[in-house]
Amino acid sequence: RKDDGMAWEFAVLDFIQENMRNGILDTIMPMITSLGNGGIVWILLAVCLLISRTYRRTGVVLLAAILIETVLCNGILKPLIARPRPFDANPGIELLIAPPGDASFPSGHTALAFAAVFALALSRERYWYLAAVLAVLIAFSRMYLYVHYPTDILGGIAVGAVSGMAAYAVLGKRRKQSDVIRTEK
Repeated sequence: RKDDGMAWEFAVLDFIQENMRNGILDTIMPMITSLGNGGIVWILLAVCLLISRTYRRTGVVLLAAILIETVLCNGILKPLIARPRPFDANPGIELLIAPPGDASFPSGHTALAFAAVFALALSRERYWYLAAVLAVLIAFSRMYLYVHYPTDILGGIAVGAVSGMAAYAVLGKRRKQSDVIRTEK
């Protein structure tokens, strides 16, 4: 079950199972993780931002970050790496959610959440830190639910960061250029 290279990862997951599992979190964590299912919370946020004239550019950056993350994570990395999930290696674990059918690395829930965090933070949105709190909770929920290894979470954060930064690099520069043009007139 646990090869030498992954022993520390199982130690983290098992610590969570043995020391943090309780009835309250067993109810809350599946709800938190469900916010990340299909990126729905981030897509809804992007749509709300797109509707507002004031926040439209941020909505475009967020939507681009979501698209980049989806291609990188689900289109390239998960199929290429094809890492089995922790519950596959430790079938004695009681899952609180339906077992995901795709590969483990990187965590798509985490990657999408952090793509949103980086897109919002780089766009200088005032309440980006609320997205960061939700992103951390979603990332932790994936380990609590025994569906991701810690390195899946770290990989998800990295993919999310790259996605958010790439979206902002392309679309955020446009914003600055258009602001300069408006100022000069």
